[in-house]
Amino acid sequence: MKITTEMIRELRAATGVGILECRKALQEADGDYKKAVDYLRQKGMAKAAKRADRDASDGVIELYSHGNGRVGVMLELNCETDFVARGEAFRNLAHELALQIAASAPLYVKEDDIPEDVLAHEAEIARKRSIEEGKPENIIERIVEGRLKKYKEEVCLLNQKYIRDDSMTVNDLLMENVGSMGENLIVRRFQRWELGEHLED
Repeated sequence: MKITTEMIRELRAATGVGILECRKALQEADGDYKKAVDYLRQKGMAKAAKRADRDASDGVIELYSHGNGRVGVMLELNCETDFVARGEAFRNLAHELALQIAASAPLYVKEDDIPEDVLAHEAEIARKRSIEEGKPENIIERIVEGRLKKYKEEVCLLNQKYIRDDSMTVNDLLMENVGSMGENLIVRRFQRWELGEHLED
């Protein structure tokens, strides 16, 4: 299929990737836009893996207020250089992540942050529920694993479906930006407040 300038321009506008990379992605995907985006995303992730051990100590503290001050979010997003930290793409990403936190109320950044006792408690609940539902004993552990996976998708920011595009996770969004910005990006921490909630809750 012939790759047109218009196709390259459209892909470039959506991904922020260079012209040559966009052309190559479209050629690899035989002109299929969605496959080309997936190709670039996977490439971004490959690049991201190489950058993951690089120090990211610059960045921004993003403050976001939602619903006339009913929900507030504070987020620290880190990158490697002041140059990227000042860029519009980086600031937009920090805003998108704060928006995600406001809307989806995660409790942790990543799976490793979940305390072992919390996971054990969730596993126990899932196990008891499976027994009460009369599930066969030989598949209960598989059911428990599935429910734990679902729990992690709900409570970990990076595992959540991205609110603007549920075909990708927040981690996919982050890796896509690592690929386009060329730096290691880390969600260091966040805090979410909702009007009327109590600390002991």
